[in-house]
Amino acid sequence: MPDGQRLFVGGAWVEPDGGHYEVVDPATEETVGWAPEASRDQVHAACAAAREASGPWSRTSPQERAAVLGRAADVIASRFVPYAELARAETGATTGTARAMQVGVGVARFRRYARVESAEWAIPPQINEAGPMGRAGVMGALAVRQPVGVVTCITSYNNPWANPAGKVAPALAMGNTVVVKPAPQDPLSVYRMAEALEAAGAPPGVVNVVSGGSVGVGEAAVSSPDVDMVSFTGSTAVGQRIAEACGRDMKRQLMELGGKGAAVVLDDADVGSAVAGIGTTFSFYSGQICTAPTRVLAQRGVYGRLVEQLAVYAGRLKVGDPREPDTVVGPVISAAHRDRVESYVELGRKEGAVVVAGGERPPLDRGFYVTPTLLAECTNDMRVTREEIFGPVVVVIPFDDEEEGIALANDTDYGLIDYVWSSDVAKAFRVARRLRAGGVGVNTVGRNMEAPFGGFKKSGVGRDVGSYALHAYSEVQSIVWPG
Repeated sequence: MPDGQRLFVGGAWVEPDGGHYEVVDPATEETVGWAPEASRDQVHAACAAAREASGPWSRTSPQERAAVLGRAADVIASRFVPYAELARAETGATTGTARAMQVGVGVARFRRYARVESAEWAIPPQINEAGPMGRAGVMGALAVRQPVGVVTCITSYNNPWANPAGKVAPALAMGNTVVVKPAPQDPLSVYRMAEALEAAGAPPGVVNVVSGGSVGVGEAAVSSPDVDMVSFTGSTAVGQRIAEACGRDMKRQLMELGGKGAAVVLDDADVGSAVAGIGTTFSFYSGQICTAPTRVLAQRGVYGRLVEQLAVYAGRLKVGDPREPDTVVGPVISAAHRDRVESYVELGRKEGAVVVAGGERPPLDRGFYVTPTLLAECTNDMRVTREEIFGPVVVVIPFDDEEEGIALANDTDYGLIDYVWSSDVAKAFRVARRLRAGGVGVNTVGRNMEAPFGGFKKSGVGRDVGSYALHAYSEVQSIVWPG
């Protein structure tokens, strides 16, 4: 589409009312393509199309819906290299990340939900001693997962494949229809996903994609009376506004919001393992990931070694063109976000933190790059330790004993994923159970992709991933009968 990407509404590719806006490669500052700017009317038309398709799609068999998802995965896999190249250009991710963690995870998630699972389960019969008209006898019951209806999926800029696939695939598997509003910075990949679903046989209106840089596009996708549920990944501030809008109409919500992951490193930890795990913040998506262990709590016995080794680790990472095979750290998403991250580093200096590594813009002619930065001698009341920076910046706070470490970890508005490092596994699990976070990694930053994912406190509402996503995109209905 050389003249600009079209919207996908009701099974048709539609010219946007608001024209097009430029999508910029964060590494080169060159134009990747032209994204469509939907009007509110077009967003409402997409929601209406999803509503019209909702009934027929919900009545298709789970096997038929799974087959569409499986074919979509095959289409994406067949176009893997160009899709990964587009994702790299839109996001600034390294080639390896774009292939493995963006498009690769997208394919895996479609294949995961092409596996049919039972949507109903029996409840043990209950002997009731009394009922409205006397003795009720034995009552049988069945719990059934039913589709919610129309789901608006608002996705994040840091992963335009894995994040929308993690919403769209389970929502469709459960019999919902979707309206996807991708992040304005990198929406073109989501339109490729829509193309794959269209080629796989998804009926018109089952999947709709509307984009735009205007706040009004997202507002219309949330407030439409045709929408039954909103699934959002992004900042806590935006999530709060969406929740307020959903609350007025009692719309279902799934919110994956901000994080300030605490990495509790105890005196008996394998420091090398901790450094390797925490160091992913410097490199993976250039720190633009809500699960990153950005707030390191180091017990006094390992504090010095940990800071020293993290500084060495950060200093060895190549920052530069994400197309080069030896590049580890690519750019952040935009010039504005680079400025924001740099302002936090300067704020940390003013607050009394010591810049042990990084802290200066890398000497590159173009691109929105931030040097991996380590701030030591921090305290838990500094803004750099309390607020989500969303960049390659790690802060380190010393603590004396286990109780203090747990208290510091929990002294935050967030609670998405925390981490514990200790060679004593029993101790590590004991600490993990006391952390107020939706997930805890013990001696790892790895994920189990069937484990429930979501946050405590201001890190979100609800759980998804694996079978939990099927619950998230469904309503549970009870059917009761006399035994």
